[in-house]
Amino acid sequence: MTIKRILKSKGTDAPIVPPSARIHEVIDALELEDVGALVISADGKNIDGIITERDVVRGLQKYGADVLEHTVSDLMTTDVITCTADDAVIGVMALMDDRNIRHVPVVDNGKLAGIVSIMDIVKLRLNEVQNEAEAMRSYISNT
Repeated sequence: MTIKRILKSKGTDAPIVPPSARIHEVIDALELEDVGALVISADGKNIDGIITERDVVRGLQKYGADVLEHTVSDLMTTDVITCTADDAVIGVMALMDDRNIRHVPVVDNGKLAGIVSIMDIVKLRLNEVQNEAEAMRSYISNT
């Protein structure tokens, strides 16, 4: 099973903010989009970085309340771990675990093509387990 299946279900939209956005705008966007991470992109196609709730909390600890006026470029992660739609879900799940990350942007020919979160993977796996259980119940009841 590949990441493509997750994108087919959730869509390819990835919430984006420019590197010039202020952290208070990031917080608003995280709430509005109901997500834990935003892709940073000046042009909406190329990934300049990623900023997560965790980055904002670390910025708060480092800068105090003044962090709200800092720009995204002050806190974002620039070494972004990505995957493709053709990558195996199990591999991306292992990557997330190994790197201790919860969001992975999806790229197609180097351009942003979506984002997957650990919650997306958990939902997919839960659905698979439920389908397998139903198939087993059906098989048992027909024998």
